Amino acid sequence: MALGTVTAPHELRFDTGRVCLDLLATTHPVERLGSVEVLRAWITGSGLVPAGTVLAHADASWPAAFRELRGWLAPLVRGRPAPGVPSYDLALARVNELARAAPPAPRAVPGEDGALVRRLDGPPGRAALLAAVARDAVDLLTDPVARASLRQCEGDDCPIVYVDTSRGRRRRWCSSETCGNRERVARHRRRRRAAPARA
Repeated sequence: MALGTVTAPHELRFDTGRVCLDLLATTHPVERLGSVEVLRAWITGSGLVPAGTVLAHADASWPAAFRELRGWLAPLVRGRPAPGVPSYDLALARVNELARAAPPAPRAVPGEDGALVRRLDGPPGRAALLAAVARDAVDLLTDPVARASLRQCEGDDCPIVYVDTSRGRRRRWCSSETCGNRERVARHRRRRRAAPARA
C-alpha cells in the first residue's frame, strides 16, 4: 500500500496485535465483512486457520455471526469494565457463551518438504471459529498487562484499538503507514501554511 493511501473496503488489516481487535477493526473506514468471500479472507489472514484451509462450507450466515460477535466485543474492549450495566453484562455473557465452544482442533502433519506444518483436524465450523475469537477476547480482557497496553489510535476519526508493544509504550497510531502518515502529511501542510511567504 502506498504511503498516504486509505485501505479500500475489501482490504483487510491485521496490525492490532490480537485477533479479537482485528475483528473490531473490520468496521473502519467502512464495513469490511459484507460478504462470505471477504470473511473467508479475514479468517485466513487473521491466523484463525492455516493458509490453504478450505472454507467452502461457509455460508451467508457466517458474516452476520462474526459481525454480531464484533458488536459484543466493542463495549468490552473500548469501554471501562462496567459490571452491573445491562449492556456490558449482556455483552460479557454473550462473549463468554461463545467462548465455551471448542475452537478448531490443530494437528501437526508433514509438509511437502517433510517439516511439520499446522493443519486442522477437519473443516472448521462457524461456532469453533467464533469460539477462537471469543477466547482471544477473554484472554485479553482478563490479562492485566495486555489490558493496560490497549490504546486507541490517535488518528482523526480512527476507532481502532490495538495492543501497544512498542519500546516505551509510545505508539500513537494503529498503523504508521495509514494514520501516522496522514498525521505527518497534515502537520507538514500546517507548517507550510504557517510559514511566512517569501518575497
